[in-house]
Amino acid sequence: MSNDLINARKKLNSIPSLLKQGKYMPAVQSVHDGLILFMKNPVMKGERKEFEDILEKVTMALNADAKLRKIYPLVISYKPGDERALLDAMRELLQELQNAMSDGAKDQMQAILAQKKQALEKGQQHLDNQEWDQAKASFDQLIKEFSGDADLKADIADRYLNAGRYQEAFHMLDDALRDDPNAIHLYNRIGMVLRKMKDYDTAEKYYLKALTLTDSDEYLHYNLGRLYFDWRKWKKMAQSAQNAVNLNPKFAEAVKMLNFAKKKLAE
Repeated sequence: MSNDLINARKKLNSIPSLLKQGKYMPAVQSVHDGLILFMKNPVMKGERKEFEDILEKVTMALNADAKLRKIYPLVISYKPGDERALLDAMRELLQELQNAMSDGAKDQMQAILAQKKQALEKGQQHLDNQEWDQAKASFDQLIKEFSGDADLKADIADRYLNAGRYQEAFHMLDDALRDDPNAIHLYNRIGMVLRKMKDYDTAEKYYLKALTLTDSDEYLHYNLGRLYFDWRKWKKMAQSAQNAVNLNPKFAEAVKMLNFAKKKLAE
């Protein structure tokens, strides 16, 4: 017996074990691959009879699996010499399994989104009631479950920011940056939070870091100018406003900022 046929026999004989483990995709893929190896290699009469017996047992095992039948309710039939029809059935079954997996992934994603939404609403309710410790506990538990979700952390940070809880917002955004260190919008948000906290030095560092990632965002230059306005650094404010206007001459707020900074410098 050739190596291909030995491999085909091994694949086909693995089907009952794979089905018992609930590994339906690997099981059907093994039938598919084993069939191809069997069909493309010449076999002796005794070898053919052996494979035909194995294939009959395989189809019986597939048809007897209740969970698999829910996905593919059609009876899988096999007659010796009609391996091509069985191969076509396996290809169709593989497609059905793939579709079922996709649907399952969608259902799982919807469940995760619903869980996040419910937890965010609970935390927001605590914020609205100024129950700061309860809000932090709710949000911290949510982050524990989805620790690598930078967007979720940014969402929570915005909620803290809107509630005037700047320190909590900063820590949440700083944590999000560790997950996504190239996220310019996170640097921008942190700069805004630190500006409200009047920590101008640190805010400037975050903005300048963001500008090393991109210097073509007019809103980033404008927000840096807002920082210099609060900091009363008119020369730097004028430069930031000029950078924003250079990128977008129709940016009205940046034009106003530039004119204001020039006026201050002229005093």
